[in-house]
Amino acid sequence: MLNFDEFYEREFASIAVVAGTVLGDRVAGEDIAQEALARAAQRWEEISQYDRPGAWVRRVAINLASNGRRSRRRELRAVTKLGAGAEYSEQPQRLGDPAVWQAVSALPSRQRAVIALRYLEDRSVAEIADILEISVSATTSSLHKARVRLAAALGEQP
Repeated sequence: MLNFDEFYEREFASIAVVAGTVLGDRVAGEDIAQEALARAAQRWEEISQYDRPGAWVRRVAINLASNGRRSRRRELRAVTKLGAGAEYSEQPQRLGDPAVWQAVSALPSRQRAVIALRYLEDRSVAEIADILEISVSATTSSLHKARVRLAAALGEQP
């Protein structure tokens, strides 16, 4: 049986990057990775028997990040309505080109997830489909749409 501590050490950083990309905040991505791994730890006897326990944890992290992003948007709208929007804003904490991250952040949740898994984790389309529990054709379609939107946002050819 796979040791949870070893699994955690091996997987935490990449899960945090994926979650941070989907959520739009690197630090919050680390919190989400912690939460997803904590859920895995609670059910480790079962999850360690999966062919790909990392896929299960990534799916949980992506779902948590997607839900967190929706919650943040609702919170920001509510705060803005109350007139406190100037003091409160989303400030993603990421390294790299801000224009690229802004373009990625503008993508729908599934497209952010496929971009993160493909380009930050170098996953195959089949692996992404497995992680997200969608078909290979849906994965390919989401990846294509994301690339087209990113190219348009960055002023480049797809």
